Order: sequence, then structure tokens, then C-alpha cells
Amino acid sequence: MKVLNSRRIKEALKQVLKSSKKRIDFKNIGYLPRWLILCFDMFICCVAVILTSVIVKNINISDINPSSVSYFGISPTSGLILITNLLFFIFFRTYAGLIRHSTFIDAIKFFLASLATLITLLIVNSSHLMFRGSNLFLIPGLFIYFAMSFSFLLLFRVLVKQVFEAYFDYATKEDQINVMIYGIDSNAIAISNALKVERPMRYKLIGFIDKKGKNQSKEILGLPIIHLKRKLSVILRAHGANAIILADKSITQEERIKIVDECLEHNFKVFRAPIVSDMEDKENVNLAQQIQNVQIEDLLEREPIVLNNKLIAKELYNRRILVTGGAGSIGSEIARQVANYNPEKLIIVDQAETPLYQIQMEIKSNFPDLNFEAVIADVRDKDKLDNIFAIHKPQVVYHAAAYKHVPLMEDNPSQAIFVNVMGTKNVADCSLKHKVEKFVLVSTDKAVNPSNVMGASKRIAEIYVQTLQEAFKKDTRYTTNYVTTRFGNVLGSNGSVVPLFKRQIAEGGPLTITHPDIIRYFMTIPEACQLVLEAGAMGHGGEIYIFDMGEAVKIIDLAKKIIKLAGFVPDKDIEIKIIGLRPGEKLYEELLNDKSTTLPTYNDKIMIARGEMYDFEEIKNKIAELITSASLFDKEEVVKKMKALVPEYKSMNSCYEKLDKKQKEEVIK
Repeated sequence: MKVLNSRRIKEALKQVLKSSKKRIDFKNIGYLPRWLILCFDMFICCVAVILTSVIVKNINISDINPSSVSYFGISPTSGLILITNLLFFIFFRTYAGLIRHSTFIDAIKFFLASLATLITLLIVNSSHLMFRGSNLFLIPGLFIYFAMSFSFLLLFRVLVKQVFEAYFDYATKEDQINVMIYGIDSNAIAISNALKVERPMRYKLIGFIDKKGKNQSKEILGLPIIHLKRKLSVILRAHGANAIILADKSITQEERIKIVDECLEHNFKVFRAPIVSDMEDKENVNLAQQIQNVQIEDLLEREPIVLNNKLIAKELYNRRILVTGGAGSIGSEIARQVANYNPEKLIIVDQAETPLYQIQMEIKSNFPDLNFEAVIADVRDKDKLDNIFAIHKPQVVYHAAAYKHVPLMEDNPSQAIFVNVMGTKNVADCSLKHKVEKFVLVSTDKAVNPSNVMGASKRIAEIYVQTLQEAFKKDTRYTTNYVTTRFGNVLGSNGSVVPLFKRQIAEGGPLTITHPDIIRYFMTIPEACQLVLEAGAMGHGGEIYIFDMGEAVKIIDLAKKIIKLAGFVPDKDIEIKIIGLRPGEKLYEELLNDKSTTLPTYNDKIMIARGEMYDFEEIKNKIAELITSASLFDKEEVVKKMKALVPEYKSMNSCYEKLDKKQKEEVIK
């Protein structure tokens, strides 16, 4: 019974505390009116006057005749002191600041108001002594009042600020994450200051980590600096941290990957902080809000790509540039990067109205002085393309328009032919006709030894562009140089695996993987487009440029890392489900086929692929037959003709595998 009663008493006390907390909710307390703040300050000054009077009366001053001095108590001189103080409070607007957000500037205002009061009263006292022959105030008393009033005013604001901060810290304590900051440079200190003043506080800072160990006995903001002489996970656990914020400007990509891998392995969160010096609008940016979870894009096992900006600028500056598929993930990024090089005119073409409108608004907002035009058109419509080329007369064309989703194209081979083959042919032919200087085809690694309709259609597009270059390179009437760029998967592009995984995590899982052993090369969209621009600039015609994609990534490892980055445990919080290979999908992609070789370029991230050459007229006729078959929407006939054009095209996990078997049987016979 006693136990039950004690429990009931505890519960009752908790309820009382909760209800009182609701009644006294500091978060909902409004800011005090200015007149009330001024009244508080004057009350503090009155207290300072009284205390000064008590102190002065207890001081033994033998060389001054007390009868000639009016003491500080309740007297006309006290009123003069308070009125003078009030006037300077109003002059310096000390009441205008918000008490709970008081800063060093407020302290300076109080100091100046108090100092001005002291100087004014000293002048008044000197005048009274000069004309009346007596002191109006005790000089020591004025200095005591100055020190006391300023100290009390400052202390009042510090106490109020600390009370509010302590309350908010307590109120949000359960939601705060204990963090340590990796780094002790100026950037790390700026981030730590931002965390300290953020309200409500999301992070409780408990220390700094220094990889060099030269400052381990020192402190920053009253917090310890820990030398990274043990494993990072051990240090975090020892200090009760749940996460780390990477704020060191000098951290390398290799160090970043190592830190993230170790933290994720031991279930610690990792956040990345911005580089303050790189921000354009430093004053209006909330640094604390810029701290974000490390993204999978930050962990590509590759050093940053260094571009030859002079070469690209020479290619694009003051030139007329046309981008097809300009509303897509790759085309829109090419358009953004081209806009940075001040072209004479930028034209983007796409048949998707809403995305085209969105990129149009973005470019107009970011580049208001750019001569820019967005055109709704389909690359399948050659007459419309011809009209666009005739009007705008582009000098450089980036052809990024394409259908790219493997399963969809496996079910719709005719559409793959219409867009990826006929569309490329239309844009390439218009470029030749209208004397475009450079045509850059954006291709894919799926075009190498293709195992699906999409990859085969892109390979046919590559072949046509190459043969067109060879057919007309000696004809002086035509000046177009055709360049092909080929790279792998792009992180964050429409329909790619990373956005899919993030959406599946937001929905609570499961994450779907087609095969546990499937691997892919990955590159960020900006990286891929940077290399497209540089390859296009260095190309002289006929080359296929392939990019260094870094290390191949196992998709199941990528899934686990994304789950951990989101703060979950794989196969516990979020399930990973194997659903089987999709039609046309293979376990790994290649950048070269068996018959191709590579040549280096000055940029070690870009290589030139050398493959077999084809006869232009033969390819042209076969493509015409392929387009005719596509118009009849006979899937098998279309794929059969594609295989005839691309002999290395072998279907995988597809209903078209039977065509390969028939072809093999015919060869044997």
C-alpha cells in the first residue's frame, strides 16, 4: 500500500509539473514593450542610486565637509541623476533591444549611456562648484554609481538571457543530438558558434576533434579539444556523442569516406557543414540550418574533377548553343553549366512542357542577362528541328534527348527507335545541313555490348554519328565535327536508383534490389556534365570519349549505406528485398567492348575509345529499314533488325533471348 501511495504521489507531482510547465510556457511569452523595458532599466538605476547612497554614507571622507554635499539618498540630486540617465537611455536606444537576445552591441550601448551620464554629471558638478563654491555630488559616489548601474543593467540582461537559454535547452533536451565537431579551424569555430545560438537547439555540442593533436590541452568555447589518436568511434562513444559534424576545410575525400564508413559501421550519424568562405551571402545565411546529413553523392570514391575551363570557355563563350532534352536531368545541368560561360545565345529544346517551363524560370532567374530561349519540340519531328536550326543557327549542339529506362524500352522497342535512333539522326542531319561546328552526343555505358533495347538503340545512334563524321569529313562544304561522350549511371538523375531508395526509405521500406551481386559505376550529374563539356571542347570529330567513373559500386552496399545515412539499421529498421533482374538488365556495365581500345587525353578522367568503323551508306539504309519496321510496331522484327545492326547485342533476362537462340541455330546450320 505504501508503495502504491508513493507511486500515486509521484504521478501526481509529475502531473502538477506538466501542468505548470504548460502554464509557464516560455516559448509563447511575447517580447516586452519598449516602455516596460525602459521602466525596468530605470528601476535598476533607482536601486543603484540607493545602494550608492549607502556605500557613500559609510565611507569616512575627512577632507570634505559633508554639509556642503548632497548625498545620494532620496533628494533632488537623485532625481537629476535618474533624469540624466533616462535621457541617455533614450538617446542611445538601450530599450530597443530584445532582452532575451541581448548581444555585445547592447552592452556597448549601456556602457556609452552610463559613461555619458557620468561625464554630464561631472560637468554639472564642476559648474556648480565654479558658480556656487560647493560640490553638488560626491565625486567618488558618481563613479560608484556609474560602475554599479552599468553592472546591474548588464547583469540583468545576462540573467534573463541565460534563463531563457537554460529553459529552451531543457525544453528541447530530449530532441537534441549530442555532437562533436571534426576540425578546429575558423570554419569549425563559425559552425560551433552557429550551433550555440540556434533556437530551438537541435545539436548539443560536447567537444572538438583535432586530427593533428597540437591543441589537445586547450578549449574552444569552453569545450575540450580531443586528439584523434584512437578510433573515431571510440572517442565518440567515450564522450557520449551520437553524431559528428564534418567542418574541417582541409579534410580530403579519402578521409571523409573513411570517417563516414567507420561512423556508419558503429551507428553514429554523420553531418556535413558548409564552407563559410564559399558562401556568397554570408550575413543572411543561417549556418546551423545548412548542416545536413552526409549524402551518398559526397562519398564517391573519386577525387574532385579538375576542368580545363579555358578550353571550355573558348568553345562556349559568345557562341550560340543548343541543348536537346534540355528539361531532363542531364540536359538541364548541361544548360546550367553552359550558361556560366556567357554564350551569345542558349536554346534548350524539349517536348516535356512542365519541366521545360521550370528550367526556363530557373535560368531566367539565375542568368537575367542571358539571351535564352526555351522551345517545345520533339526530336522525332525533323521539320520542326529544321525550323529551329534555321532560326537560331546554333554553333554547338549537345544532344541529350533520349529515352533511357531499360524496362520500358524493352516493352516499347519502336519508341526507343523513334527517339534514340531517329531522333539522333534528325538532330545530327540538321547539324550537318545548317553547318553546326560541333555536335556532342550524350551516350551511355549500356551501349557497350548491349543486353537490352535501350542500350542497343544508343549504340546504333553512336554508329550513325561516327559514320556521318567519316562520310563528310573530307567534304569542304560541311564543317560539323561529331563527338560522342559515354558514361555510366548518374546519381540523382530522374529514375535512378538513389532517388528510388530515398523514396522507399521515406515510405518505411523495403528497399528493392534486383540482384545481390549487381554492380554499377556512378557519377554525380554535375561531374558528368562537366566532362561532357570538356570532352566536347577537346573533340575534333569522330571520337567516342569515355569517362573514368571511379570504382564500381555494389548496389546492395549502396542500399545499406543509404539506409545508415538516413539513421536506420539495414534489415532491422528497413528491409532490403531482392526482386530479381529486370528485363534487359545485366549484373555489370562496361565502358568498352572487346574490339575497342583506348587512347589517353590530357585529362586523366577522359579517354578516347577506338572501335571498328562502318560504311555510311550501309548503316543509313539499315537504319531506314529499322525505322520502317518500328512504324509497324512489330516488336520482334524491330529487335531482330537491331541485332543485325549491332551483332554484339545479346538480350538478357528478356523475351528477346529466343532471337539470339534462333540466330545461333542458323549460324550452326
